[in-house]
Amino acid sequence: MATLLAALELQPNSSAEELETIIRNVYKQVLGNPHVMESERLLSAESRLCDRSISVREFVRIIAKSDFYRDRYFTSCAPYRFVELNFLHLLGRAPQDQREVSEHIVRTVAEGYDAEIDSFIDSDEYQAAFGENVVPYNRGKDSANNAYQVGYNRIFSLDRGAAQSDSAVQSSQLVYEVATNSSKAIKPSSATVIGSGTEKRFKILVSGSKFDTRRRVSSTEYIVSKSNMTAQIQRINRTSGKIISITEIA
Repeated sequence: MATLLAALELQPNSSAEELETIIRNVYKQVLGNPHVMESERLLSAESRLCDRSISVREFVRIIAKSDFYRDRYFTSCAPYRFVELNFLHLLGRAPQDQREVSEHIVRTVAEGYDAEIDSFIDSDEYQAAFGENVVPYNRGKDSANNAYQVGYNRIFSLDRGAAQSDSAVQSSQLVYEVATNSSKAIKPSSATVIGSGTEKRFKILVSGSKFDTRRRVSSTEYIVSKSNMTAQIQRINRTSGKIISITEIA
């Protein structure tokens, strides 16, 4: 997704041309550099923004809760991918650690899609970074906006450039790096060989899961490899299990 060169802000005296630029860039940022057909535009919300009935922040919220966004990034993507793209699209950065990702996965399962979107847009971080009328932008490439250096490194795994839409990739790009508090390896020789016995494993603690059993249990632990983690999370979500934590094990 292309990085905006400068923050765009809706002003009381913004011209029609400036408003169109703002609307176009909100779509581009929040929807992950898609091709939006005329029939897919949210014309009612655009009109409300133009007459100042809503702020840019509320316009962002409407787009993030639209069928366009839900179909491409929630219904069609793995849970980890959905969360990491919410960070990119709505806060303009990559997730910093496993706690952040787990918190949002748990919220999505327990409280639902709308609550997950609201948690980003109503956050203190969003307000501090963008306020009511600044168009969200990719700020993760500025090291000052990352609590940890790995956050700066990870943004390059998520930002795939202006030529590609984020919806072209449905699997997580950061599940391993976030879970192990690392950045993506750049040397081919350091890549994990699946099936070699050296692949990282993770423990997923779930409450209320009925997966693989007819009995009611208070909690269940799943031990999975890095390569199988996304598929396991999807199965847990389908059985209404609540993910409590995800931790790396030896």
